[in-house]
Amino acid sequence: MYLATTGRPDAPPTPSGVRRRVPGTVLALGTVSLVTDVSSEMVTAVLPLYLVLGLGLSPLQFGLLDGLSTGATTLVRLLGGATADRGGRHKTVGGLGYALSALSRLGLLLAGGATGWIAGALGADRLGKGIRTAPRDALITLHSPPEDLGRAFGTHRAMDTTGALLGPLAAFALLWATADAYDAVFAVSFCVGTLGVLLWLLFVPGRGALPARPLGAPAAPPARGGLLAALRAPGYRRIVLCAGLLGAATVGDSFLYLLLQQRLDLDATWFPFLPLGAAAVFLLLAVPAGRLADRLGRRLPLLYGHGALLLAYGLLLTPLPGPLVLTGVLVLLGLFYAATDGVLMALTGPHLTEGRQAGGLALVQTAQALARVGAAVAFGAVWTASGPETALVAALAALAAAVCCAARLLPRDPGPGAGGRPGPETSERTD
Repeated sequence: MYLATTGRPDAPPTPSGVRRRVPGTVLALGTVSLVTDVSSEMVTAVLPLYLVLGLGLSPLQFGLLDGLSTGATTLVRLLGGATADRGGRHKTVGGLGYALSALSRLGLLLAGGATGWIAGALGADRLGKGIRTAPRDALITLHSPPEDLGRAFGTHRAMDTTGALLGPLAAFALLWATADAYDAVFAVSFCVGTLGVLLWLLFVPGRGALPARPLGAPAAPPARGGLLAALRAPGYRRIVLCAGLLGAATVGDSFLYLLLQQRLDLDATWFPFLPLGAAAVFLLLAVPAGRLADRLGRRLPLLYGHGALLLAYGLLLTPLPGPLVLTGVLVLLGLFYAATDGVLMALTGPHLTEGRQAGGLALVQTAQALARVGAAVAFGAVWTASGPETALVAALAALAAAVCCAARLLPRDPGPGAGGRPGPETSERTD
């Protein structure tokens, strides 16, 4: 690990055309996320098999457990962000989230077959994820030069996705080596998660670290009024609205994979590997998409990313050969995440004043997550009532309308160039 000086007030200016290093804090956060995602995805990959085939839970019981874990993430995200902003406790709050997720693996190991204990362990894991996400993204924003936020988030997301790819492979290798001993997977997952917590404590800077600011920029005064005051800024308010609008027209990945499985009549054995294809594309394109966003402005890649998702919906409706549809949908889905996940955070960061980063990012993430839950319910309802093709046509029309509205509402990156950070005045009055 190294701590780069790029973007610090006392750092010498970087000559034009020279590539700046990714800040050491971003690399530290990316390493923690990589290790933690290996731990998390090891459990996620085998959990349906363990609960349904191993313990004999019904699909309804599994669905209730899955819904509990997803809902827990959404409910605590705002709380984690707001708490982290008070006194700059991003490291403390984020570390608590990582520790809670690591301990949840131990809970699964000790739960045996008790459904209540399993539900508690899953809820603890999702609570930990909800608590840590906003403080972690706020640290990326605080310790990265504003003009390089797209690359910083792209680098972090690429490292995070590497863990998401390695986790399932490690889990299935363990099951093969131990003759389906799920306890071995949970034990190794706990050890890997504990390593992630140690890396967070050792390498992620705490309250005393100096956040990156543009050269010559004065320190911003402490923010007052919390998120309600932040929403008075037109640019930030539009981002929250667009995040919810686009999220409400985004079909969950699981539905797309189910549609692919039906279209190709894919054997159930291969179904768990479909997400790995999209994740591999995400890994390859996350950093280039972030760099492109820094050069062109983050608004356009965000819109083009949703355009890629629109093409994926359309591709599922075409009579093209199955293998071509499979490849196209996975590539477009990976492109969608590469151009939107970190880019949305990079677009939001400069619209938030000091002391509101974690809470402000959490509000955008929460608006998007809640809207996607509603979209999943609506898509499932239309599918049940009228069939998958009707549901997909409705989703395509809704997303096309949402992209058109977002193209008019999304603010441009503030300040000179694509990556400038607004001052106190522009953050409240400019779009």
